[in-house]
Amino acid sequence: MITIMEKEGMERAIARLASEALEQNGGTDDLVVIGIRTRGVIVARRIREEIEKQEGVSLPFGILDIVLQRDDLLSEDCGAVFKGSEIDFAIDGKNVLLCDDVMYTGRTIRAALAALNTLGRAKTVRLFTLVDRGHRELPFRADAVGKNVPTSSEERVIVRFNETDGSEGVYLLKKGEQI
Repeated sequence: MITIMEKEGMERAIARLASEALEQNGGTDDLVVIGIRTRGVIVARRIREEIEKQEGVSLPFGILDIVLQRDDLLSEDCGAVFKGSEIDFAIDGKNVLLCDDVMYTGRTIRAALAALNTLGRAKTVRLFTLVDRGHRELPFRADAVGKNVPTSSEERVIVRFNETDGSEGVYLLKKGEQI
């Protein structure tokens, strides 16, 4: 197991992502923050908190569940459980800051965009991810990345948050390794 980021590095990455969001959006006008369930929600919440701290505003926040849009939903390996999206605002004409923890093949992003489109027509959708590990299967790229981590397809990137795991860190694991 290799430690990619510890708590302090994650905090710095989140602060950079928040600043980049403000720069790309030209401030907070029409900005909404949405996290992809599960760990993307934590990334989104932390970016939102940092933006609010910097700008002194309150931003709409939502949780996007992509399970029903997954392209592997009917496979035996899926195992995903639908918990539902929690977005109580319209996204029409809004600048959506879509957040996830790790970007890999691009299939999660395809599903997220499909799920967002069922909610309305956003003005823009910008993808922010804590870690980009490469190996794209679909033509997507993040608008901002906390850290790019070259990996092999045999490796896994695991993000741990206090809220879900009781510890903080980003780790690279070889096949069969556990934290």
